[in-house]
Amino acid sequence: MNYLIAVLPDRIQAEAASVALEKEGIPTDRITILGRGYKSADEFGLIDPNEQAAKQAKLMAFWLVPFGFASGVAFSVLSGLDTFAWAGEIGNHVIGGLLGAVAGGMGSLFAGGGAGLVFGSGDALPYRNRLNAGKYLIVVKGTDGTLRQATSILRRFEPENIQGYAETTG
Repeated sequence: MNYLIAVLPDRIQAEAASVALEKEGIPTDRITILGRGYKSADEFGLIDPNEQAAKQAKLMAFWLVPFGFASGVAFSVLSGLDTFAWAGEIGNHVIGGLLGAVAGGMGSLFAGGGAGLVFGSGDALPYRNRLNAGKYLIVVKGTDGTLRQATSILRRFEPENIQGYAETTG
């Protein structure tokens, strides 16, 4: 399925654009208005970048924490450092492993969470910001022909932004 998203400055223009699309034969079940009084970004399914960042951090922690523990133990064994004399030889290796696990956790938090927040959101974050600023989105779903028709109709309303998307499968 393909999508067309247009950003309009106010509710009146969003409603007028929706009516114009309906008059030109685009089915109402293919037109969605997002904004105050209509669907929210969450109801429509726009990705929440914070949620994506948390998923990415958890995924990275699944691998980095055990790897960090193993690396910490290996470093302690190979270096032969007696950093914590009170812990004994085995205790030093365990503490080294725990410190490596903490480093792996921090890596997953900063790299996975930060990267997920910055790179994982795509265009969802700018659209969410526009909705938070009181603007409205018109989303039209359909074939390429339907979206070309919708584009020409929506351009009459001088949208702030108009963008088409193709839904990828897999």
